[in-house]
Amino acid sequence: MIKTLHVIGSKRFGGAERFYLRLIKALHERGEPVIALVRRDGPVVPHVPPGIPLLHAPMRTVWDPLSRFQVSRRVREVAPAIVQTYMGRATRLTHVRGSGIVHVARLGGFYKLDGYRHADAWVGNSKAICGYLRDNGFPARRVYHIPNFIEPPAPAAREELVALREQLGIPGDALVTLGVGRLIAKKGFDDLLAAFAKLPPTAGGRPIDLVVVGDGSQRASLETQARALGIAGRVHWAGWQNQPGPYYALADVFVCPSRHEPLGNVILEAWSHGVPVLSTATHGALELIADGRDGILTPCEQPTLLAGALKRLLRDDTARRELGAAGRRRVEPPAALAQDRVVDRYLALYHRLKER
Repeated sequence: MIKTLHVIGSKRFGGAERFYLRLIKALHERGEPVIALVRRDGPVVPHVPPGIPLLHAPMRTVWDPLSRFQVSRRVREVAPAIVQTYMGRATRLTHVRGSGIVHVARLGGFYKLDGYRHADAWVGNSKAICGYLRDNGFPARRVYHIPNFIEPPAPAAREELVALREQLGIPGDALVTLGVGRLIAKKGFDDLLAAFAKLPPTAGGRPIDLVVVGDGSQRASLETQARALGIAGRVHWAGWQNQPGPYYALADVFVCPSRHEPLGNVILEAWSHGVPVLSTATHGALELIADGRDGILTPCEQPTLLAGALKRLLRDDTARRELGAAGRRRVEPPAALAQDRVVDRYLALYHRLKER
């Protein structure tokens, strides 16, 4: 066993925070000694799994000397073999050179890299991110690709899904198109609304509704756009959901309309629920999806093409069923994206780095 300390300093909850919690939980369930170090008032605090020691540090800004001192003190107190940091704030505040501790910095995006060079090793959750690191002078022998994983979802009870439809105001026989993510420009929800407005109101005699799970700075403008397009009555805003599983279970098609997506946790989440995926061709989607086999790809920022693909999927029960099943196989054992396989790769990396 290898003692690991996992450090995150986020102010808000998103994909990186979800993965942080999934990984420390999975390591803990393996019996590995894992400790969480988080921002004192951070959004992950109430979600750290029971049984995992939880430490706090202020992590106010990357320039705050008190924050750096507190993080350094916590690291010395824990004395882990490996300290793994997530995103820029935690990485910049963590310095362990000369301590015998190995610093692993995990990246889930194409971040500015000045604050990452002092780490001992770097994990990119996509091949494109690993290439970005190497292209910017990071030594290839210390750059590792380990993808994200999604926990196998608990099945949703039929009564729960019926109640959720009623809560959202979705007709009982409606086909549900789902989008999940932060409501900001790069996520492309304006393109999703534009595409949805091009669809007929029904497919195979069933109404078509859109559910959007998420929140963000564009929420008001997107609601205004839906009204202007005449689709407000068929678009349901669910807000941010810490546990979005029931919404995936409700969906007939999942759409990822992003303009920029380094990987795409939402694609993995949809696959884990057996929901067919339609995505724009971002870096992450191109890496994950075999077009026509386990998902459908369309060009970014092309609502007309997105609408055409969505219309075809909603009209084809067989295609939806086959794509959903193929996607589920991508995240179930023995697939490389399955939880156990990904956790095995992290543990193998920790052992390798410890023995150097």
